[in-house]
Amino acid sequence: MSSQNPDQARQAGRALDAANFFLADVRDGLGPYLAVYLLTEQHWDEARIGLVMSIATIAGIVAQTPAGALIDTTRAKRLVMAAAAILVTLASLSLPLFPSFLPVAISQGIAQGAAVVFPPAIAAVSLGIFGHAAFTRRIGRNETFNHAGNAVAAGLAGLSAYWFGPTVVFYLLGAMAVASLVSILMIPERAIDHDLARGFDDADTQNDRPSGLGVLLACRPLLVFAICALLFHLSNAAMLPLVGQKLALQDKNIATSLMSACIVAAQLVMVPFAMLVGAKADRWGHKRFFLAALLILPLRGALYTFSDNPFWMVGVQLLDGVGAGIFGAIFPVIVADLMRNTGRFNVAQGAVITAQSIGAALSTTLAGFVVVGAGYSAAFITLGAVAAIGAIVCLIALPETRQIADGGPRPEGKTPAPASAIAAE
Repeated sequence: MSSQNPDQARQAGRALDAANFFLADVRDGLGPYLAVYLLTEQHWDEARIGLVMSIATIAGIVAQTPAGALIDTTRAKRLVMAAAAILVTLASLSLPLFPSFLPVAISQGIAQGAAVVFPPAIAAVSLGIFGHAAFTRRIGRNETFNHAGNAVAAGLAGLSAYWFGPTVVFYLLGAMAVASLVSILMIPERAIDHDLARGFDDADTQNDRPSGLGVLLACRPLLVFAICALLFHLSNAAMLPLVGQKLALQDKNIATSLMSACIVAAQLVMVPFAMLVGAKADRWGHKRFFLAALLILPLRGALYTFSDNPFWMVGVQLLDGVGAGIFGAIFPVIVADLMRNTGRFNVAQGAVITAQSIGAALSTTLAGFVVVGAGYSAAFITLGAVAAIGAIVCLIALPETRQIADGGPRPEGKTPAPASAIAAE
């Protein structure tokens, strides 16, 4: 790993903090606001909304593993993230101008395809700057700022939408995009060790060209983790859009503001749980945190069926903060465990995110058709049952990955080289 001075590390850490904060709104595009906008402003039905969201997500699936390979090989990681932020913003801002089915599907497909760059790129830059020893703490900090940014953006969207209508989210997205571009370019290029960012322990290690499919097939724990991640997102992805639709059907005039309340409530809970993962996961075990994230979803799905009261639904949404807060922070840590010193960290991230994107794509379609056929309560119960299956698979088949990173059995017979870290945050 290349050496760098503490001042450079501190500058890189502050720039990463800002990038995670402002990219929080950009990386998800319109997110759950898309469902509310299409339902209330364009008068689409639930099945059509679910279908167009799934089509957009499929575009992300196609782009995901190549995005991981690109992040592994390129030394222009900052410029790749900046270009992706611009594409997501332009695609989302085009939606009010072209609101029919085909243009919406195309624009959101472009946005989703560009946005898949952000998770592996942020994780790679973090690993390339701070190293393996400080990686869990740095990812916890990344997620803390990411959730804080989401909470602020959702709060601003909710207050603004109350006065100016749901289209205000488009203007907010544009403002956050500009700030994210500045933050990304403030990360010092020379602070990033690009070999370390691929998952190597030292810059002299050599390996074959990365292959997402090859990683999945060669490393059984990674395959199990990919299946669990798929089931997590098959359960989780549709829950918040369904809540938004239920709120919109009660009062479309305040639906966007109530959706923002749900998001803010969850994001505020995600902040301390992301910090908890960063502080304690290396001590308590990485698998335990991931299992807890899975177990939250069946409880959340069941509680949504108890009442249609907006205050109750916002309250239940707090549980999303627990599950998603843990998952977002522990995901790159587990992949880094399994890919330590293989040079395939980002392709592995791309491969697993491809699996979870398949789950997310199927989630909205599944939920939409269950709602049309059997109602909202049946959809929430179905989604919760999917996560329960994932928890069982995790409990039985996934090993404690921290032991692998610390010197246990490793993919491809690799043994880790000593890791150094820069902890000047």
